[in-house]
Amino acid sequence: MKNRPLSARSAGDIDAQIGKVLRGLGNPEPPIDLRLVRELLQLDRTYYSISDDGLLRETINRLKVAGIQVLKRPTILGDAVRKLSLKALYLPDQKRILLDQDLPLLKHRWNEAHEIGHDIIPWHAGMMLGDTERTLTPACHAHIEAEANYAAGQLLFLARRFTDEANASPPSLKEIQRLSKGFGNTLTSTLWRYVEGTHSETPMLAIVSGHPHPTRRKADFDATEPCRYCVQSPSFALRFGTSTEIALFDAIASYSGPQRGGSLGFGDVALADVNGEMQLFRLETFFNGHEALTLGVCLA
Repeated sequence: MKNRPLSARSAGDIDAQIGKVLRGLGNPEPPIDLRLVRELLQLDRTYYSISDDGLLRETINRLKVAGIQVLKRPTILGDAVRKLSLKALYLPDQKRILLDQDLPLLKHRWNEAHEIGHDIIPWHAGMMLGDTERTLTPACHAHIEAEANYAAGQLLFLARRFTDEANASPPSLKEIQRLSKGFGNTLTSTLWRYVEGTHSETPMLAIVSGHPHPTRRKADFDATEPCRYCVQSPSFALRFGTSTEIALFDAIASYSGPQRGGSLGFGDVALADVNGEMQLFRLETFFNGHEALTLGVCLA
């Protein structure tokens, strides 16, 4: 699945909202403390568990007292969580974020920031859970999720602070690992943000997938959809957007070793641009024990 870039206008509007939050916090040093963000925005946070019906019912019962939306339709929250396997959600009428406590702690941070993004973006309030006046089309839903993801990235990586630090060094997975630790975010989210928002003149891509080595692939591996995410930098999408995820995954598999963790290797791969001319990319892959993370950088 390829990333969905926002228009310059949408990104600019969200940047303005994030800027207000960061100024309200006194332009903090990384890593940003989301507890302070919630206090500034007067947001509450509650946990639930999809695997624990008792806790889920208890959470819903507590929410029914305060929220008009949930009070009128007390089954809406439970239905949404169970049927859609939601990992987090935001209730705008209550200024409340709910997180699935069964998720690994490292994923809580991104999911919480994503829901904060919904709160920060003013036009999202009327589109959230339980909207009866308008049924969101899949395209519209995907768009607001992309906006919330962008807002989360800008918040967690302190907007230009991350970009300026990243641009000070040549692109590499080692540099992304350093930035991941410094900003307190997962390697996956750092890789995504790095490719989308830094080194604007250099075509880059990121691939998130299962282990690429044939002996390490899971039983449900689908050769027709081998990549979980394919993140393209704006310049890559413009010049190399016709590259297929299958071809990219095959290139990664060609050099990847069977290691259970750490570096899986690197390789130089030629990709055709929109004019049919071949350009060389350096691909390097790291396996974090759950997914393979690949950075591709144009060498031209």
